[in-house]
Amino acid sequence: MSWTAVLLAVVVVGGTGIFIGLFLGFAGKRFAVHVDEKEAAVLDALPGNNCGGCGFPGCSGLAAAIAKGEAPTNACPVGGAPVAARISAIMGVEAEEGKRMVAFVKCVGDKEMANTEYSYYGVQDCTMMKYVQDNGPKACSYGCLGYGSCKNVCPFDAITIWNGIADVDPEACKGCQKCIAVCPQHIIELVPYDQKWFVHCNNHEAGKLVMSECQGGCIGCKLCEKACKFDAIHVEGFNAHIDYDKCVNCGACARKCPRKVIRFFDATLPPEIMNPPKKAAPKKAEQTQKEDSAPKAE
Repeated sequence: MSWTAVLLAVVVVGGTGIFIGLFLGFAGKRFAVHVDEKEAAVLDALPGNNCGGCGFPGCSGLAAAIAKGEAPTNACPVGGAPVAARISAIMGVEAEEGKRMVAFVKCVGDKEMANTEYSYYGVQDCTMMKYVQDNGPKACSYGCLGYGSCKNVCPFDAITIWNGIADVDPEACKGCQKCIAVCPQHIIELVPYDQKWFVHCNNHEAGKLVMSECQGGCIGCKLCEKACKFDAIHVEGFNAHIDYDKCVNCGACARKCPRKVIRFFDATLPPEIMNPPKKAAPKKAEQTQKEDSAPKAE
């Protein structure tokens, strides 16, 4: 082998390497993407769950929006107040106060309360019920199907399926809204964490039909609406809904509800509402007359 050929190969390979290196260095500077330092700092402060609960495509999308001033510093529902405070410090603004929101399932129709029309043994998935007779075995077509599609998408393990309906743990829920997006019945909504009373029904059918389907369904009688002094609850489409901005949690609507549909978050009721004291029976007229005519002791 000729030394000339070896040296020529070394020169060609080395020259090619130098050329490629110089070209990549030039291209890196020429086409470099400018990174906003604030955006990077905000992204570092975010929890990194990429749940989309903020309405942006992941944490990077939210960080970019906050850095541009297109989103508030408290937009992350997962991080809550602590993350909002850190981001506000990065952005050099005052921390915005935000109300903690959690997911709430508007249904109390478990296996004991709701009637069923047939036994179902197919795929255990709520989103598949639209392909099943009457959208599932429950007589109520508005209630929780109980097959756990919401539970499967929850990244915080905040939902369990208990006795045929979904149950949210408000302490674990971060309000990411993934369960809301996947629920085919549209019975999950965000509610204030500190709210006390809730309407546990989503049925919009007439009262007589509701009573034949579920023992815990709202019949749209409007007694709750009449009992509220703060205009915080209204019946629309045979279903009561609470305006959480107006509600003062007095419980007047719950005490008046004949179906016991308005309950605490965990679907329980205080004893005085679940088992109200019975009124004393009125005295008979004859007995009253005898008492009035009886001589009084002096």
